Amino acid sequence: MSGNADGGGEVARTHGRHEFATVSSTDVHVGRIFAVRADEVRMPGDTTSRREVVEHPGAVAVVAIDDAGRVVLVHQYRYPLGRRLWELPAGLLDVAGEDPLSTAQRELAEEAGIAAEQWSVLVDVASSPGFTDESVRVFLARGLFDAERPCAGANEEADLVLDRTPLSEAVNMVFSGEIVNAPAVSGLLAAQSVSGGFAQPRAPQAPWRDRPRRFSARFGDRAGGEPAG
Repeated sequence: MSGNADGGGEVARTHGRHEFATVSSTDVHVGRIFAVRADEVRMPGDTTSRREVVEHPGAVAVVAIDDAGRVVLVHQYRYPLGRRLWELPAGLLDVAGEDPLSTAQRELAEEAGIAAEQWSVLVDVASSPGFTDESVRVFLARGLFDAERPCAGANEEADLVLDRTPLSEAVNMVFSGEIVNAPAVSGLLAAQSVSGGFAQPRAPQAPWRDRPRRFSARFGDRAGGEPAG
């Protein structure tokens, strides 16, 4: 980002002014957990260019830290990468009418059998804004206690392994390349900053500017299944 510093130490940032208007839009694929559309977008110089966009329902993840300073991690198989990853408890915003905090609380219980007394927002992560509107809100949970964990069923979560790792060790796993999941990387580094007194988390219902809406709007009041209409 370019800018010029003034005498007061602030950075004067310049911003582009072109409006990237959508000229036309065509659905390429509409599935249960994402959709792909192809848009023709107005570019500077009065030209258009094709942009393929993956629509996503959005997701949440949870940095759950116990009284001993240990963070809850899950080891889960991820088919696209062909291996198991160390991650945070997380899940899609795929339940109609459920707010992100409630989703985070439900996922923490379902994946880890844990509930928490204190909740706040650490970071919002635009996973890959060059081609998808996916955004993940990462929560901080403290004051942990046991909660009922539902049956995992027969999917990847049936093979999920739980661990509690000191936060400092989990951060070292980020820098060693052992933790690569984007919400986990950003969430753990943010939690380290908060724990060290270098940053303050936001309220659990803080505004989420980039929360995805378009994919869910395809389904109306329904969650999952085929799009309405």
